[in-house]
Amino acid sequence: MDGNMLPKRLFFTRGKGTGDMELESFEAALRDAGIERFNLVEVSSIIPPNCEIVKREDGAKLLSTGQIVFLVLSREESTEPNRLIASSVGMANPKDMNQHGYLSEYKSFGENEEVAGKKAEDLATKMLASTLGVEQLNSQMVKTSNITQSAIVGKNGKWTCTVAAAVFII
Repeated sequence: MDGNMLPKRLFFTRGKGTGDMELESFEAALRDAGIERFNLVEVSSIIPPNCEIVKREDGAKLLSTGQIVFLVLSREESTEPNRLIASSVGMANPKDMNQHGYLSEYKSFGENEEVAGKKAEDLATKMLASTLGVEQLNSQMVKTSNITQSAIVGKNGKWTCTVAAAVFII
């Protein structure tokens, strides 16, 4: 690493897990998302200009076990039987790749993936507009998407965890 901490690429991933303990369910969700082998450091929400979005499989190959990895992470968990939980990361990225984009974390109870994902996208778009000093962004100016994971807590009341993440590659 040359001292420049500016991410060149990012990938999106999601997962869910269950366990007897809260940490167990979180670990299972990270494993399902394919990011359990890294030392994860949560950061806020800016996509650097010219940051390439790659497939999860391609991005994960560029990282080493034990590596410190920066990510935007959304996490939700519960033990309430039959409770619907969701975690989402929304993206708003200008079509002009020379400008920065925005990521938002959103988590909820009782919302399916479509609803939670749309809210995460809307939040990212509003936050990007705010950082750019404009009232509103339209689809000609910005591309939006989300990665969302939902789960229903089992009748057994075990810890259930969902995660959604944007993982940066420096």
